[in-house]
Amino acid sequence: MTGFVTALTHQKDSHEAGLELGRAIRAGFNGAAADAVMVFACADHDYPRLLAALAAEAGTQVIAGSSSAGEFTHSASGEGGVSALGLRSENMRFAVGLGRNITGNPAAAAAQVVAAFGGLSGGPLPYRSALVMTDALAGYTDALVEALTIKTGGNYRFFGGGAGDDGRFQKTHVFAGTEAVTDAVVALEILSAHPLGVGVSHGWVPAAEGLRVTEIDGSRLIGLNGVPAVEAFEDHAEATGQPFDRQDPLPFFLHNILGIRSGDSYKLRVPLGVSADGSVSCAAALPAGAIVHIMKTSEASAVLAAERATRDALAALGGRRPGAALVFDCVATRLRLGRGFHNELNACAELLKPAGFVGCNTYGQIARAEGQFSGFHNCTAVVCVLPE
Repeated sequence: MTGFVTALTHQKDSHEAGLELGRAIRAGFNGAAADAVMVFACADHDYPRLLAALAAEAGTQVIAGSSSAGEFTHSASGEGGVSALGLRSENMRFAVGLGRNITGNPAAAAAQVVAAFGGLSGGPLPYRSALVMTDALAGYTDALVEALTIKTGGNYRFFGGGAGDDGRFQKTHVFAGTEAVTDAVVALEILSAHPLGVGVSHGWVPAAEGLRVTEIDGSRLIGLNGVPAVEAFEDHAEATGQPFDRQDPLPFFLHNILGIRSGDSYKLRVPLGVSADGSVSCAAALPAGAIVHIMKTSEASAVLAAERATRDALAALGGRRPGAALVFDCVATRLRLGRGFHNELNACAELLKPAGFVGCNTYGQIARAEGQFSGFHNCTAVVCVLPE
């Protein structure tokens, strides 16, 4: 059996917040130490103090997580908090891997992470998964996920996302034990006797004809169909009767993101700003020559997407009962939906009952599992369900 404890605090003092979470986890395990903890914290905390107090009270240094942009559990949500999931298990084993210097060499950072994994050579626990949190502001997340997949032989399910900083887009951290590190990636390896379920869905559909990426520089989209990228958004705004301001484009971008066509699916990218030359900065890179669409969605579609991701994750458990879940969605989704984001979380909570969940809003989402649209996503619900 595996035990789970979900906890959320809005304590402002970092040391006290760590103590509160650790005590809640200990109490949930009747005084026993946790085997591992996943934790997500707002940008205002002193992370080393928070993590040191959490480790001391929860009784484990096997801690992984990140800074975030909104924290929640199945019963509460908001900004400015810290959410945590404590685990204690007879049929799971955990290890933390940390990779540094993503900007210098993402493949080497992935190799550092995987070096800590205990399941690469098989063993008595056949199912291999990992929570992966990365400094998305460092970039190269697609390359990082690809490198992790290659270095693990495609035998691991990955779920997680990009660390946040409450929408400031200045500096984000990942947590490994009591360390908080930038330009880095952390993974909590989970070896288990039974499969974990991962579900992915976003609910966006094309709102316009496809456009070819004719010029790109990393995450800076320079040209679409041979003209400055911003003109495509301006034309779409005019055609659909939406206001668009080059000096303040984010209100438009939150409702009009880009979808990269891939077969019958679309991988999403969020535009963030417009430069003087008409290029558009995005939350993640787009491939040169790709066909992209300006996409649309609704609050109802976001709720349906969260439900679909949760149902898919539950179906992948192989008939076992859910014990707890991790839920991730984009900060852009929360900003777009406002109070309506609670409806998405409530939909997940209803499907997962009586199991609870912990999660956060991220700068992009990570998912890699059989039968899923894998890689690095924006504005996408990712749900991982852990069995009892």
